[in-house]
Amino acid sequence: MRPILLLLGLLTATLGTLSAAETLPAKPRLNFLWLIAEDFSPHLGCYGEPLVQTPHLDRLAADGMKFTRAFTTAPVCSPSRSAFMTGMYQTTIGAHHHRSHLDDGYQLPAPARLITDWIREAGYFTANLVELPDSLGFKGTGKTDFNFYLPENGNKPNPKDPRNHRSAFDSSRWSDLKTHQPFLAQINFKETHRPFHGPTKIQPDQVRVPPIYPDHPVTRSDWARYLDDACELDRKVGAVLQALQDEGLAEHTVILFMADHGMAHVRGKQFVYDDGLRIPLLIRWPAGHPIPAGFHPGTSNNQIIEAIDIAPTLLSLVQKPKPNGMQGRAFLGPFSEPPREFAFAARDRCGEALFQLRTARDSRFRYIRNLMPQVPFFEPSKYKETSYPVWNLIKELGRAGGLAPWQQSFYLQPLPAEELYDMDSDPWSQRNLASSTDPEHQKALSRLRAALDQWILDSKDQGRFPEPPEVTARSGYTRPESVPAKNRR
Repeated sequence: MRPILLLLGLLTATLGTLSAAETLPAKPRLNFLWLIAEDFSPHLGCYGEPLVQTPHLDRLAADGMKFTRAFTTAPVCSPSRSAFMTGMYQTTIGAHHHRSHLDDGYQLPAPARLITDWIREAGYFTANLVELPDSLGFKGTGKTDFNFYLPENGNKPNPKDPRNHRSAFDSSRWSDLKTHQPFLAQINFKETHRPFHGPTKIQPDQVRVPPIYPDHPVTRSDWARYLDDACELDRKVGAVLQALQDEGLAEHTVILFMADHGMAHVRGKQFVYDDGLRIPLLIRWPAGHPIPAGFHPGTSNNQIIEAIDIAPTLLSLVQKPKPNGMQGRAFLGPFSEPPREFAFAARDRCGEALFQLRTARDSRFRYIRNLMPQVPFFEPSKYKETSYPVWNLIKELGRAGGLAPWQQSFYLQPLPAEELYDMDSDPWSQRNLASSTDPEHQKALSRLRAALDQWILDSKDQGRFPEPPEVTARSGYTRPESVPAKNRR
């Protein structure tokens, strides 16, 4: 009798255990909140900028991972965003000339697709959030700025703002997130795009003027306003993170913060120095969820990351391998790939300003190849002439002999066909080592030349071929000699 009772007791206990296990709620799938600043280099407290007050982003870095060698593949919005949203180089998919496909119906070539399409197939709801909680007092910009059409989504660019491709996402409303999990949601901020918006906090006499720019009241004021915008960006990010916490979404949401490319200053945006390509990249993992391979909370990561690596990394984190043909490399999760040895980037026509610049960057050196050395640095650019006070200041001081020797030489001479910089010892890229006889420099030059040549071939770089004259003419390009003398360099 006793064995029977014992057997019944064990069976009851087992059934009870199974019942309890069956009723335990499964851990929700991870959400992803992707925060994107505009025209922003790593000028945050956590990256060593002493003047900005960025406690929320600094906390994000302290709780998560800070990537110190993250770069975009283009130094201007539409090529860069087209690249990181597809995981493909803009030069491969034909999106390399800035906003060159606003009205021609150009479509992505196969196999390229948006990350929102790929992750939607994994069961994710997608959003580019414009309508945020009223308590925040601001909205997301909804910016996409893709340099192509999306016919599979019935997409037509908004005639009032062709940069917004809302149909690439399922929603633009914050209120949809709680009832549509798991989600991949973006919030795009207008900071730190010009004109700067942040309240004045930093005084011009406090700033450290980068040595590549003249130390002048105009420069100091402009740089201070840029840093003010970084502070305002941090305030908004903090408000978003608090709203996420208040609605009970934070415990299951990965936070990713980055910029679409580097800072909107004279030698930054639209140029392929670190100033135009290096970005902040911060990722925070929610406590309670298994930490993926490669993620180490509270650390800095020095491996080379390209912005096109975000797309395959998101897929890896939802247990999906990247599709065939995607050029980005996953750097976290079960489908992580070997770290990059080089970061590549390109700059092609931006509006009426013609350049063909290609660059390769390793952990120490940056190599730049200028395919159009006949084009001056101050190639006519209505955008910069009307938006960058220091752009015009440099030209004025140059005519009056008021620039420092390096500034006078760099800005008012033709750009060299090749440039090589030691980024460890020369963070503002002032000493061109391309003609150095130092064996170490010559070895670096040879290595980076070869790497860039191979990338151009492997990526099927379409930027090697000039645009047809009718396309260039449609862009509004004007040859430098036809520009009034007062507007030339």
